[in-house]
Amino acid sequence: MAGGSVRLSLNWNSRAKRYSLRIAHGRTEPVLTIPRGGTLERARAFASRHANWLAHHLDRAPQAVAFEPGAILPFRGEDHRLHPAGTLRGLVKIGPGDADEPLPRILVPGDPARFERRVRDFLVAAARTDIEAAVARHTAVLGRSASRVTLRDTTSRWGSCSSRGALSFSWRLILAPPFVLDYLAAHEVAHLAEMNHGPRFWAHCESLCPRTAEARVWLKSNGSRLHAYGKA
Repeated sequence: MAGGSVRLSLNWNSRAKRYSLRIAHGRTEPVLTIPRGGTLERARAFASRHANWLAHHLDRAPQAVAFEPGAILPFRGEDHRLHPAGTLRGLVKIGPGDADEPLPRILVPGDPARFERRVRDFLVAAARTDIEAAVARHTAVLGRSASRVTLRDTTSRWGSCSSRGALSFSWRLILAPPFVLDYLAAHEVAHLAEMNHGPRFWAHCESLCPRTAEARVWLKSNGSRLHAYGKA
């Protein structure tokens, strides 16, 4: 590519029918899929032919933001600055900003070497609290029950509902505004009644979450950005 090289992650896929390039959420490297019978030489040629496409999409990709002191990340939709608490013990908590820095802070105590882990654990715990509360609220209204609720760091979907009623969500929803998290909870709970995306499903979803349309627009415009946090 003009101006430098790009490191690619190779995916040898015996089920693929052709070479393909994609920039996956949460990945720092573009993925080049090589089909059955493919070769590295042909893969390099394919990547070279699509260099302009790759450069364009890499320029548009959100920049990775590490969980490190001074970084700014959204928490429940509002920007917060990560800040050492200055103590070795205690819980991660939210603190106010000051005259020099009006942004609220996420205050992180403990060993600096564990700063990133403590931030991630705090976000996952907060996501669990909010998601479980939203699921409980929506299942009560719908008259259904979930067999369990789990959190993962998924890249292809924000939530899922199994045929056995197990709900799964991305913990990164805690970074989004609360109405977006509420919509995803309503979406998966609605699947407990309708395992499809037909009119009856959407009627359930919109009844549970009146801001469904607004949340879907927000996710389409901003969802990819949520995968950039904690990835540097």
